[in-house]
Formats: sequence, structure tokens, C-alpha cells
Amino acid sequence: MGVRGPKPGFVDVACPNKSCADYGKTGKGNIVGNGTYKTQNGIVHKYICRTCSKSFTSQSNTILHDLKTNEETVFLALKMILKGMSLRGTAEVLGVKLDTVRRWLRIAAEHSEEINKVLMKDIKVDKVELDELWTFVQKKQFREWSVNQKTKDGSG
Repeated sequence: MGVRGPKPGFVDVACPNKSCADYGKTGKGNIVGNGTYKTQNGIVHKYICRTCSKSFTSQSNTILHDLKTNEETVFLALKMILKGMSLRGTAEVLGVKLDTVRRWLRIAAEHSEEINKVLMKDIKVDKVELDELWTFVQKKQFREWSVNQKTKDGSG
């Protein structure tokens, strides 16, 4: 039988409450476990932040938060859309409503925007590469150059 006593803290979990003093900080010792519950996707852990007293789950601030669908289905739908399949076609193949697929896509897009804000905030870039735009501009400039060359040569 195990020894009773304080359980180890959740050092890799951070408080998702933006108004908390320890928001996003791991290893502070302010997060304590508050049980678990089972979903289609497995066990979800519940936590409480001692700093702000807010409770949250291991799925808080993820695209899976409050989704009742199997995560494999959600990720498959997003992958199908990324590969160019229509929303209506994706819904039909997976046997879900079109509005459901739209909701998954909206949630994933909003979450991606938040991630980009965090990851891109300290990046200072002098040049931005726009492959498609450059291809268009380069082709257009080549056409103009060809026309100008023909005019200079007297062949145009």
C-alpha cells in the first residue's frame, strides 16, 4: 500500500486564466489536482489554481475544449479541409453536420491565431517571403521585359 502524504505538484501545468498573476507560468506550485473524468478521448484531468482559485481542465485552451466528438474525427476533418476537400464533402464523409465541421474549423482558426500571437510577437523580420505573390510579380515583370526587349530590338 502507498504512503500517504502530499502529492507531487503539477509543475508542467500553467493557469489559463489571463487575469491571474501566475497566468502561463509553470513550475510555480500553484496548480493542484482536482480529480479526473472520462471522455471519448480518454481521461481529462481537472485542476485548481491556488493563486486565482479558478478551476480548469487539461483540455482548457485547446481546440478540444468542450468538444464531445472523438479527437481523431476532429483532426481528420481539419486535415481533409487542409488538403482541399470542401466543408460539405468533409461533413458527408465523416457523417456529421455541416455546421459541426464549420464550428471545428472556426475553433481551430481562432486557436491558431492565438498561437501565432504568442509565437510571432518577438520576431523582427526585415523581409517577408511571399512565394505566390513573387511568382505572379516575376511572371508579370518577365512579360513586360520581353515586350520592352522586342520594342528596343525593333522586332515588336
